[in-house]
Order: sequence, then structure tokens, then C-alpha cells
Amino acid sequence: MLFNKLPEDLFVPFSGQNRHIYQTVLIELADLFFDEDLIEPFIAKDLVRSTIENAVVRIGLRKWQREAEDTEDDYQPPRSTAEYANRIYRRLVSTGWLEEEQQIYKSYVLMAPSNSYLLRSLVAIAKMEKRSYGGAVLNVLSSLEAAINDPEGRGITLQEAAQSSAEFSAHLTDMLLGLRELKISLAQSTSPQEIVRQFFDTFVEQILVSDYKTLKTKNNPFRFRRQIISLLRDLQFDPIKLEKLINHYQLQFENDYLDAEAMVHTHINRIIRIFDSVDKRLDSIDDFRYKLEKRVADTIRYMDKTSPGMASRLSRLISAVAKNPLLLDQQPITQLENSGFLSPSSIRSPIRRKIQVAPRVIHQQIIDPKVLELRELFKSYKERREVRVDRIENYLHRHLSPGKSLSAEQFSIESIEDYICFSYIRHLASLGKRGKATHEKYQIEFKDNYTEVDDMVVCRDFTIHSTKQGSK
Repeated sequence: MLFNKLPEDLFVPFSGQNRHIYQTVLIELADLFFDEDLIEPFIAKDLVRSTIENAVVRIGLRKWQREAEDTEDDYQPPRSTAEYANRIYRRLVSTGWLEEEQQIYKSYVLMAPSNSYLLRSLVAIAKMEKRSYGGAVLNVLSSLEAAINDPEGRGITLQEAAQSSAEFSAHLTDMLLGLRELKISLAQSTSPQEIVRQFFDTFVEQILVSDYKTLKTKNNPFRFRRQIISLLRDLQFDPIKLEKLINHYQLQFENDYLDAEAMVHTHINRIIRIFDSVDKRLDSIDDFRYKLEKRVADTIRYMDKTSPGMASRLSRLISAVAKNPLLLDQQPITQLENSGFLSPSSIRSPIRRKIQVAPRVIHQQIIDPKVLELRELFKSYKERREVRVDRIENYLHRHLSPGKSLSAEQFSIESIEDYICFSYIRHLASLGKRGKATHEKYQIEFKDNYTEVDDMVVCRDFTIHSTKQGSK
């Protein structure tokens, strides 16, 4: 596998005492060989040598150690920067990192594709740049939408979505393993300053993703997870688009129909499987993160706390016990707890993690039809009992002609609406602006006797007249 692609002595420079020098030189050469403005992959030999010399000057000549293959009899330490650069250059050529090529009168240096890919990976590991959850998820979503919307022209983006998902899954695994290693390292450390330094240098700067906080907010990048899974589920049951994707794969990869079909379903299932399990993996990461933050928080809390005079008190106690071993049996040590040295109040209670509520199925509540019918009857009854000025005015128009007068006993009450309207004739002025406007159209004269109206209401008798304003 690897031995058929890479030279056998490729990692020899990294196994000697000068491995840090070779690492720095190769990182400098990576900037040279991977330059975006580079049109051809052939670099002039003089430019490569000068780049190595600049790296040697920056490192310092005193850091060079004798190589393992240098014998004591023939070994002579380099005397100048050029000799150091020449020795490093020859070592990189002999181990297969660099290859020379002669074109007419010029010498060029190039790097094999497998070596170039390996160097890019090593540089990425050295830099250990933080990843973005939101960017990875959106990249998968955009590639997936492009493949589904245009399967004949852009179906190959389904493969890109699967690759991005696999890289994202590998990043989650690397993050979990990095947290585990950091947890073990912090547990073995006894220096509070070292614990805090490792937490910020390793966890915050290298392991923690740049938008980790957004996972707990409304703009959670995983809000697109359900959309991704939904698109893929729909695609699995869409034979027309699947047929177009398979034909596109067959054209792009130049294979037969069955192989293209297998590739399409493999990529779809891979994305679904990754995003289906992402919640459980994030829970594991959050559990490790909680333990790390708790340990560091406790370390910071107790880093500067001391008990005045405790060292001298313990020294006197140890001296007394050394003179009389039976002292502890005669006088058990209990006063330290009373003084707060190990009091329960000094132990910090851990912050509880917020447990996510498990999703539950919401069933639609079925209401009894009799209850709905009763609601409608009650609503109708309430509406009939509502006091409205327009109803009172229509009631008066129905009984009282313009310019006429009418006594109380001449009114008729045939329904609950008529009962409400008759009851509020005498109180029109108290029903707001519209009630006052209707009241001004009529004049009511009350009498001293009581009368019964339509065998329903007994009230003080009155006579109502229609005014001139009401007759117009």
C-alpha cells in the first residue's frame, strides 16, 4: 500500500537527531512548491538551495548534530551556511523527498505526487487549524442540493458531499481522541500552571472548533441536518433522479451500470449514516469537554488559595507525632476540619450539564363532538345576551314610529334579545358614545306606578317619545 507509493527512506530524515531541522526546511519548501502562483511544478535548483539556506540561518548552525551514517573518521562538521544547506539538500534528494531534472542547461527540482500529498498532510497536522462545524455542514448541503437539482450536469457533487461528510466524521473522531489524550495529560500533571497552559494551548487553540458555541444557540449549524437527511430519503425513492445520477456516474467514472449504481447508493448511505449518528458523537464530545473544563475550573479556583500558618502548624504536628507516636490515638486530628482546611464549603460543586430533552411524538387531541356542540350552544347563548346599541335601536324602530309615543306596557318581548333590549332602553345614556347618540333621539318620561310588560317584566312605568332629531 504505502511502500508501493512512497520511497523506502522517505522518513529517515525524521528519525535522526536533526529531525527538527528537516521539519522546518520541509515546511519552508512546502510554501515554495505549493505556491498558488506557480504555473509549472519545476522549481529552479538555485531557488530551492537559497530557501534551505534561509531556513538554516533562521534555525541556527549550532543545532546541527552528526548524522547516524556519518563515521567518526570521515565526519567533518559543516563550516558555513552553504555547506549546511548543501548537506540538507543532498539528504532530501537521497531519501526521495526531492527529485532533480535537467532541462537543457538548467537544473530543476520537483516533488513526486505521493510525496507532495504527504507533505501537505504533514503541514496540515503541524498547523492543526481549527475546523468549522457550520462550514462543513453547509458544504455538504450545497453539494447535495446541486446534485439533486441537476443530476445530469452536476451529479458528481454527490461524491463531493460524501467525501466532505467522511472528512467531517473523521474530524469528530480526531476531536474526541484529542480530548481523551488531553484528559490523560491533565490527570498526570501536578502543576496548576501546566494544567491551565495545556488546556488553552491544546484544547482551545487546536482541538476546539471555531464555532463550538453556536451548537448551543438558535443558529445551530446542525439545524440543516434534518434537511440533509430528508433530501437523501426523498432521493432514495425517486427513481427518475436516481437513474440520471447513475448515468452521470457511469459517464464520469467510465464504468458499467451496476458499478455506478453501487457507488451512488454507497455515497447516499454514507451521508445518512454519518448525520444520523452525529448527535450521539457530539454528546460524547460534550461529556469529555465537561470533564476537562471542570478540572481546569477547579484548578484555577484553588490555584491561589492558601491557609495562613498552615505550613508551620503541620510542621509542629509532624514533630510532635514523631516524638510521641501514641499522640494520634490520644488526640485524634479533628480541628483541621473545624478550621475550614477540609470543610465541605471549600469543595466546589460541579456544574450540572444541561440534559437535552428527548423528542416525543405529539398526538392530535380528539375532542368529543358533544363538547364541540355544547361550545357552540354556549357561544350562541352568550352572543344573544350581548348588549348592543344597534339591537336596541332596531328594537325601538320596530315598536315606535317616528313622531309617535309609546308606553312601557305596549312593548312586546318575544325572545331573549327583546328582553335585553327592553331592559336597557332606560339606560341608553350609559352605553358609550353610540348609546348617547341614540338616547338623544328619544325622550323618556317616568311615572310613579309600576306595570307588567308582556307577562315577563315588572318595572316602573314610562312613556317614550320620538324627538324631532329622531324623526328626521
